[in-house]
Amino acid sequence: MLVLGISGSMRKEGNTALLVQTILDRVKAAGIETEYITLSDKVIKPCLGCENCKRERHCIIMNDDWHDVIDRVMACEVLVLGSPTYYYDVCGHLKNFIDRTYSLYHDRRLAGRKAVAVACCADKGGRRALQTIEGFFSSHEFSYVGGVCGRGYLAGEVLEDKRAIAAAKKVGDKIVTLVKPSD
Repeated sequence: MLVLGISGSMRKEGNTALLVQTILDRVKAAGIETEYITLSDKVIKPCLGCENCKRERHCIIMNDDWHDVIDRVMACEVLVLGSPTYYYDVCGHLKNFIDRTYSLYHDRRLAGRKAVAVACCADKGGRRALQTIEGFFSSHEFSYVGGVCGRGYLAGEVLEDKRAIAAAKKVGDKIVTLVKPSD
């Protein structure tokens, strides 16, 4: 049983990372295995739109980090996926990651997992970024556990957003309730 958190931000220790890690910390404190991945040091090339994945049943782009990350997603029970908000939506790096999952869509290979969306914004657009992540989850038939939208621009500012931190802890507790084996 694994809860995987992914920050799509290019800021390795930025607000998105902090909010995703707040959720994971709550889950880990309950004795549930967690893993955290930042895409900041990963090369994720964009989907080519070649449609070869329909025939090959996997993405044919092999010279980047996408396959390593998606293997971890395939192994998890719950995915916590976060993005900073760029121009009222998810950042391009995370969008590349999401677009490449089209190669798994044909066989519904991500279906059945649980998911949490996380977005951080300086001012506006966080709800729209959450909607994009929620759309990804819906397309792949994840069970949606909830979403958290935080505010912050400079690294660490999201920790001052009491509402977002409380929401992150609450969704972490919900994950625990859903995946912790009964005694």
